[in-house]
Formats: sequence, structure tokens, C-alpha cells
Amino acid sequence: MKSEMNANMGNFEFIMPQMGEGLIEATVTKWLKQEGDTVTEDESLVEVATDKVDTEIPSPVTGVLVKKMCAEGEVVPIGHTLAMIEVEGLKAAVKTEPEQMPQPEPVKKETSPVVNVVESNVEQPEPETSSVSRFYSPLVKNIAKQENIPMKELASIPGSGKDDRLTKEDILNYIRKRKKGDHTPAAPAVPVVPSGDDQVIEMDRIRQLIASHMSRSWETSPHVNSFVEIDMTNIVHWREKNKSLLEHREEQKLTFTPFFIEAIAKSVRDVPYVNVSMDGTKIILRRNINIGMAVALPNNNLIVPVIRNADQKSLLGITRTVNDLSNRARIGKLVPDDITGGTISITNLGSVGLIMGTPIINQPQAAIIAVGSIIKRPVVIESPDGDAIAIRHMMILSLAHDHRIIDGALAGQFLNRMKFYLEKFDINQSI
Repeated sequence: MKSEMNANMGNFEFIMPQMGEGLIEATVTKWLKQEGDTVTEDESLVEVATDKVDTEIPSPVTGVLVKKMCAEGEVVPIGHTLAMIEVEGLKAAVKTEPEQMPQPEPVKKETSPVVNVVESNVEQPEPETSSVSRFYSPLVKNIAKQENIPMKELASIPGSGKDDRLTKEDILNYIRKRKKGDHTPAAPAVPVVPSGDDQVIEMDRIRQLIASHMSRSWETSPHVNSFVEIDMTNIVHWREKNKSLLEHREEQKLTFTPFFIEAIAKSVRDVPYVNVSMDGTKIILRRNINIGMAVALPNNNLIVPVIRNADQKSLLGITRTVNDLSNRARIGKLVPDDITGGTISITNLGSVGLIMGTPIINQPQAAIIAVGSIIKRPVVIESPDGDAIAIRHMMILSLAHDHRIIDGALAGQFLNRMKFYLEKFDINQSI
């Protein structure tokens, strides 16, 4: 964090830092310190939530929290003042200039209509006055103004944010349908009336975001699923031989996930056109291989941290990254940079006992791999001496892909490269 320091006592203005690529605001969910409390540099001061992740923001200085400028539950734009901290040696109230969290290389966002949008924290005039008390961010108001959407129409658009708040994705998705001739919001779901014995559970914020993201993905991409069967016997035996060694020497748990991540990275290098996104009529070929890994959380939600530049890591390096991200995901310690910038994803259905599945693509990516359970069964083995039946460790691997830009032939090439790397795994290698 950067600030100007002088010899006199003064107040330090702590602002909402940049929280990740494309994020313009965050919600204050919990103050970890109260007015009058002493805070030390790098001590967690406030917990905030974005559309992607919950995280704690540390204090950039040591001092006394003299005033909280935002209440819990308030939506705060990036750059807005969060708190005033009295600091010894500060001449006057100065505004923090927080270091931005490490940012991935710019990534094109989900396909959206071309609109002249300026992301600004300056409040814009309302498109028209209205008595509706719904909150709209400055960005949403700008988009509505550019597209001549009146407040009455804006109020009728379903929102996926906290407290039915309208997000950028919600309004852009609505505009896309509107330009195709559908000038009315999507019809509301048929109401469900619970009986006296039913329990009604309100979705938490993360589950609402997951539901909205999955629905948009299904509407955006024509999903096609392709499958291949993999003989995992070599990897099963090698892992069994080395997992105790790795746990004692490196204090790392060796699951099957690193093997899949390594095979995906190698296969993407061979078949790079699965590592793409679509932007209107343009195909964006991703240079980096950043693999999103679906992690189930204790509260039954899901989050997808990203293994960056997976093709540049060894199997041990991938193992360390997988374990670190998985552990921090389950205890809620991921930061926004951990879950942005993914270019292709994987979900391990075998970890919950499923033999195969057809996952939904994580937009704006164009493909997601699903691996099923590894099951021993009899298989016909071909050899120069003839065919034989043997007990092998078999697994079904599927690829869900966006048929607009990935056809069956390309999907087949990619899956067969994964099959090659997994089945031809070098059992003589060390880790």
C-alpha cells in the first residue's frame, strides 16, 4: 500500500482496493474491527464479497480505526472510502493508493452486444425518475442510458446479484435478447407452493450466483458432449507406489487431479483450438493455459480456482498448486486473483462416485473436462501374441464443448491426446 507520511498525527483514508479483473464494486459483509480498536499493518480489517469470491482486506497501516465509512451489507465501488484510520506521523487526511491485487493477463469477457460503456464510479443521471427503490450501480445505469432503457423497464429485469441486484451480466444478457426481438424480460418461474411439512431454504449469495452463471452459460453456448474411455492402470500403480513418499518428503497429498491437469495442459499444447473463447464473430485463441478446477465446498456450493500456466509446471508443482488452492477454497481463504483468468476447466466427478457426467461450460471458456470414477473391470488387451482379458483400472472422460467454435472432430483430437498422455504415463519417472 502507498501513502504519504509526515511527522504529525492524522487520519489515513483507506479505500476499497481493486478486487480483480472486471470488478467495479464489492459488498461489505462484515467489519472485523470496530471504531476505537487498534489495528496493525496487514491485520484483516473488513470482509467483503464480490460476484466471484469472499475475501478479507488487510489494513495498510498501523493505527486506530476512528470511523467506518460503510455499513455492513453496503455495496461499495472500487476506490470508495471504507474507513478512516488515525495514524501517528500522518500530517493530514490522505487517501490510500492501494496496490492492486496481482492481475492476470487481460481476458475477453463473455460474448456480449457491442455497447458504448464507460466504467465509471461517478454517479450518472437517472434515465428517468422512478419511485422504484431498487439499487443500480453506476455501470448498470450507464448501460441503460446508452441503450435507452427506461427505469420502468429496468425495474422489470430479473437480477442475479445480492437482494435481486441487477448486475452487468444481467443487463447485457437482457439487451442481447432485446436486440433479437424479445423486448420483454424472461417469464418468471412457475411459483412453487410448499406444503406444511416442507422446509423452505433461502439460497445463499454464492448459490444464487452459481444458478445465474449456469443458466446464462446454457443459454449462450450450444453444448455438445464427447466421451473417451481411459485405461488408468499405469497411473494407479505409480501413484500407489509414490504417494506415501511424497506425503513424507514434501508433505503433499497426491490425488489423481494433478495427473489430469498435466494431461490437459499437454493436450492443449497439441490441440490449442480448444483453449479459446468467442467474442461476437471473433475467436480468441488463449496464449496461456490456465486450468480452472472445480472444488466442492463444505456448504454444498462450488468454486473454481485456477492453476495458472499449468503447462509450465512439473507434476510436483501442479500437485502443490492443486493442494494449496483446494485447501484455501474449503476454508474461504481464496483471493479474487485465484479464481480469474481461467481458459479451460475440469471437474472431478469420480471424487463423488460418479462414473461420468456432462458438465456446463464455465463462460467465457469454450470447453470443460469431466473425469469419472476409476473402476476395475475386465478389458480385452491386444498384443502381438493375440487378445487376452485382463483386469484394468478404467475411467470415462468427457468433454463438454461449445459447438459454435469446437466441432466433434476437434473434440475427438483433444480427447485422444488426453487418452495418449494418461495411458502412456511413464511409470519409471520419479517425482
